[in-house]
Amino acid sequence: MYIITEGGPKALDLNFTKVVNERSGQEIQTCYQCQKCASGCPIAEYGDMDTNQVLRMIQFGLKEEVLKSKAIWICVGCETCGARCPNGIRIAAVMDTLREMAIEEGVAPAEKDIYLFHQCFLDSVKSHGRVHEGTMLMRYKLKSGHLTDDVGVGLKMFLKGKLALFPHSVPSKTEVRRIFEWAKKK
Repeated sequence: MYIITEGGPKALDLNFTKVVNERSGQEIQTCYQCQKCASGCPIAEYGDMDTNQVLRMIQFGLKEEVLKSKAIWICVGCETCGARCPNGIRIAAVMDTLREMAIEEGVAPAEKDIYLFHQCFLDSVKSHGRVHEGTMLMRYKLKSGHLTDDVGVGLKMFLKGKLALFPHSVPSKTEVRRIFEWAKKK
């Protein structure tokens, strides 16, 4: 089935809402577009659509557009949107699900190098039990080739004590690694 838009016909996946519901554990169809999620989102200005628009597009079955969007990749998972949702939709869980689906279907992220950043973040958590910004960013900078981008900001953060020189490990690193192994099997 197709819908006609200004940009031309768009394919509809009438099963998309059901799949996202099942995989995320959230009931997308309960969103009635109050926009409370979008009004509290700290990264809204950087995305190509607001969180409520992502949910509406899921409801309409616009799978291809959602999986290609920048919004699903720049979500930081802060849960502000979910805390504001009157229907209790945990939108961060939905965004995680959409990223997983995009990866599984080979859809390239709309934001350049965002998947690489995502992997560097997870590698840091896997190594130390929590993220160590210094090593994570160094890995990202080396792999992406963006060596001098943000040097000024990084230096200011370091001088203010916001970036630890050495990683702080958690006592239960083996538990964290076990979670990663469990997630890989799933």
